[in-house]
Amino acid sequence: MAVSRTIIIAGAGIGGLTASLTLARAGFRSMIIERESKLEETGAGLQISPNASRILIDLGLGPELAGRAIVPDTISIASTRANGDIATIPIREMAEKRYGAPYWVLRRADLQAVLLAKVIENPDIDLQLGCRFEDVATYPTGVTVAHRAGTSRRQETALALIGADGVWSSVRNELFPDRRPQFTGRIAWRGIVDSDQLPRGFATGRVQLWMGPNAHLVAYPMADGRRINIVAIVTGSWNRPGWSEPGDASEIGQHFTPPHWPIAPRMMIGAVESWRKWALFAMPDGGVWAKDKVALLGDAAHAMLPFVAQGAAMAIEDAAVLANCLQQQPGEIAAAFRHYEQLRKPRVSRVQRTARATGKIYHMAGAMAFARDQSIRLLGSRRLLSRNDWIYGWR
Repeated sequence: MAVSRTIIIAGAGIGGLTASLTLARAGFRSMIIERESKLEETGAGLQISPNASRILIDLGLGPELAGRAIVPDTISIASTRANGDIATIPIREMAEKRYGAPYWVLRRADLQAVLLAKVIENPDIDLQLGCRFEDVATYPTGVTVAHRAGTSRRQETALALIGADGVWSSVRNELFPDRRPQFTGRIAWRGIVDSDQLPRGFATGRVQLWMGPNAHLVAYPMADGRRINIVAIVTGSWNRPGWSEPGDASEIGQHFTPPHWPIAPRMMIGAVESWRKWALFAMPDGGVWAKDKVALLGDAAHAMLPFVAQGAAMAIEDAAVLANCLQQQPGEIAAAFRHYEQLRKPRVSRVQRTARATGKIYHMAGAMAFARDQSIRLLGSRRLLSRNDWIYGWR
C-alpha cells in the first residue's frame, strides 16, 4: 500500500468505516486497525437523520440500506403530565420533501454490515482486525503508528492517523491525556421486544417518545417492524465506564412507577425480558479534534448525550468533511486537519448543547412539564420539525 497516499484509521465502528470510504472516494488509501478480532454488534438501534443518510446514499449505500432500514411514518411525542401524545410529526412525508433525504431507523449491526461489505470490496482499503493501537510518532513527512496483533508489535508509516476509536479513545489519550469524557449523571437502558408484545394500539411505524419526571423513554422499530428497540434514560450515580452491562429489570422498573408514569410506557418497560445498561459519558462542549498529523472523529472527538439522536450522524458528517479537507489540501495534512476542526467544532458544539438542553426538557416535572407540554402543542408538528432544520438540512 503506497505510503504517499495512505492514512491509518484506528477503529472500525460506524465512523471509522465511513471515513475509509470517504477517503477512498477522495483518492486516498487507508488501513483500518481494529482491536477486536471480529466485528460484532454493539448497541441495538440507530436513528439516521437526513443529514447523515444523505452522505451514506452519496457513497452508493442507498439501495442496501433502504432494504434494511425502516422509514417511520411519524415521530410521536407523549408526556406523562398529559397522559398521552401531545404532538405527532409526519417524518416520512416531511423529511424527503424538506431535506431531500430519508429519516431511517435500523439496527446498528445492519449499518455496520453494509459499510463493512463496501469496505471489503474496495481495493484501496485494508482492514486489519485484532490490531490494537499503541502509539504514534509524527514527522515532517507523516506518521509512524505502532500497533500490536497478539504478541507481535508492528509499525506502519503513513501520511496521517485518524482516531475513530470511540468514547474511550486510545488515540485521544495518547495526544490529549488530560481531555477525558465526564459522567453526565444519566444512565441509558436498552432492550428489544417483539412488536406483538407491546400494548394494543402501539404503532410499529413510528418513533415514540415518552417524557416524564427525571426519565424518558424512546421506542422505535427495527427489522421490518417485527422488533422494537426500547431505550430508557434515567438519572443516577452508577458511572462505570464501558458500553453495556446486564441490567436488572426490577431496578429500571423503579424509575417508571405510578402515579407519575401511566400504563402504556410501564407496559413497554415490562415487556423487555433482558436489559443492558451503560453510563452516559460526554466530552466537554467543542470536543478535541487534531494535533499535527493526527485527527479525531466521532465519539473520540466529541462524545455527546444522545437526546437529539445525532451521535452516529455526527461521526458520519465528520468522515465526509475530513475527507473533503484532505482532498483540498493533500500535501498539507496539518493544515487540512486544522480546517476540519474549524468547520466541525462550531456545529458539533451546538449539537452537544442542544442535546444537553433537550434532556433537561424531557425530564421536567410539575408546572415546568405543564408549560413544556403547552409550548409543544402550540408549536405544532411543522414548527417542531423546523427547529431541527439546522441539523437535518446540513450539507
